Amino acid sequence: MTIVSGRLAGAGRVAHRRATLNVLLDRESVFSWLMMALPLLFLAALVGYPFIYGMLLSLQHRPVAQPGTFVGLKNFAADWRDPIFWQVTVNTFVYTGAATLLKMVGGLCLAVAMNQHFRMKNLVRALLLLPFIVPTVLSTVAWMWMLDPAFSVVNRLLVALGWPKPGPSWLGDPALAMISIIIINTWRGLPFYGITLLAGLQTVPPELYEAATIDGAGGWQRFRFVTLPLLRPIILIVTLFSVIFTFADFQLVYVLTHGGPQNATNLFATYAFDIAMGAGQLGLGASIALAMLPALAVLIVALTLYMRRS
Repeated sequence: MTIVSGRLAGAGRVAHRRATLNVLLDRESVFSWLMMALPLLFLAALVGYPFIYGMLLSLQHRPVAQPGTFVGLKNFAADWRDPIFWQVTVNTFVYTGAATLLKMVGGLCLAVAMNQHFRMKNLVRALLLLPFIVPTVLSTVAWMWMLDPAFSVVNRLLVALGWPKPGPSWLGDPALAMISIIIINTWRGLPFYGITLLAGLQTVPPELYEAATIDGAGGWQRFRFVTLPLLRPIILIVTLFSVIFTFADFQLVYVLTHGGPQNATNLFATYAFDIAMGAGQLGLGASIALAMLPALAVLIVALTLYMRRS
């Protein structure tokens, strides 16, 4: 009798625990945190630790292969006095702003065009992803050959159209070098914008366009008063991701120009790499890399608040 009673009591405790667990899992907040636990641990290991280590490194004088010494904010003060750092700051904002604007406008036009009905539509949409699929270094090397002064396909075309030989030095002139990397970044980022906005366009109910047409709206008015308001949340999210990726761009610029000529295309990422790995000043390089954090944080918070308000 005692054994049976003990078994019944044990079974009751197990059932109670299961019921308690089920009640907890039925709560949306508990279930959400459980689902987020593994991604959060992954981010903490692969993002959080390097970020914290970089912050600690920026507070040290740390030459390569030597122990670091704590210097506080002296690295950031050195950045503040560095004229190249301010040139890099201007370059980064110009590069990010121009490339993001071009990708937004071009991607929206591309999405509207791809949303129309035409032959081989699926094949064209698949080809649209090619610039995004090709590895960055490979596509950048191809562009470097296309813009090379001696072998430039672009210059041969311009000369054939009447441009004086040998054509412009795309990567040797400071202004043209900045224009070149902006164009290449735009070319590479257009598929991301185009496909994402195309997915948003296909969620717009056709009845809205029909109602607008009945009310006398033309093509531009339908686009302005129907398409754009419904796509605004998607445009903001895509713009936010594009700004982050473009602001921290490294591979494209470093392979194509190495930050030259005359630091005309040096960005935060490339300049930090040159100081840390080229000059061997890891602490100073980390402080330059972290200098982009306040601007990105302000931009992300502003866009997030705007999206929440909308």
